[in-house]
Amino acid sequence: MEYILIFISAIFVNNIVLAQFLGICPFLGVSKKIDTSLGMSAAVAFVMTLATIVTWLVQTYVLNPFGLGYLQTIVFILVIASLVQMVEIVLKKVSPALYQALGIFLPLITTNCAVLGVAILVIQKDYNLLQSVVYAFSTAIGFGLALTVFAGMREQLEMAKIPKGMQGMAIVLVSAGLLSLAFMGFSGVDGGLRMLFGLD
Repeated sequence: MEYILIFISAIFVNNIVLAQFLGICPFLGVSKKIDTSLGMSAAVAFVMTLATIVTWLVQTYVLNPFGLGYLQTIVFILVIASLVQMVEIVLKKVSPALYQALGIFLPLITTNCAVLGVAILVIQKDYNLLQSVVYAFSTAIGFGLALTVFAGMREQLEMAKIPKGMQGMAIVLVSAGLLSLAFMGFSGVDGGLRMLFGLD
């Protein structure tokens, strides 16, 4: 039941973009079309889950035993950047089709603070490896959900008559704010489920 709660909470209640405001750059930059947002979502899900596993292992078996916890952020950034480069090289050799699908978005993930944020959050929350994987994957699903819904909203906005003063980035930011408010409606779900199943 704990894993289900982590899953629901990461997608809806504590959405990485709309509640924690991490990964805003790709959220605003890649959300013009649903196709590109789906490609970015798939790439983020893959890299975020893989990066969380590797950074959790580095933290648990290297940084903590040797008392190097203060190097966490720098080490995690280097690990994530290296991991993205390695994934890019492997995909190019092994699966050119998948590389073509994700290749455009892989370099963008290196600078996506949501990946680093999740890697640090699982350590702060003191999750074990399985909990960390569930949290990372469900956070990536939440990121993809927010990105895809927002892309759909932006495609609809292109067909709407928007006042001249609100055109461009202004209406995009207002729409993002309204979407964030909509997700705030899920804020009681986590606590309610914990009470229902007696996990508090």
